[in-house]
Amino acid sequence: MDCLFCEIVKKNIPSKIVFENEYLLAFEDIHPVAPVHVLIIPKMHIKDINDISEQNIEYLTQIMLSIKDIAKMLGIVETGYKLVSNVGKDGGQEVPHLHFHMIGGAKINANISYKND
Repeated sequence: MDCLFCEIVKKNIPSKIVFENEYLLAFEDIHPVAPVHVLIIPKMHIKDINDISEQNIEYLTQIMLSIKDIAKMLGIVETGYKLVSNVGKDGGQEVPHLHFHMIGGAKINANISYKND
């Protein structure tokens, strides 16, 4: 079995997809910490931010270009949101596949913590 998020990309594990294109998938977090909590992942397996290279930069570029559209679809583009990417074990990354948590829909504490990355 590939990593958890690769299996979600392949649709072998069900998820509540909120946005998808050729490069990325955005789906609801199964343990939300706010009214809106989605994970945005590249469809290519990239371990974390430290694994970004010239060969896969287009995936990160497409994620960055899509963030505003995803926030708009979720109704949080005007009120604001937090975007987080954990890197490595000490950074709290539990799934070794690059992903961004988009958290919003309520005032977000700067010290928000979440489990089950």
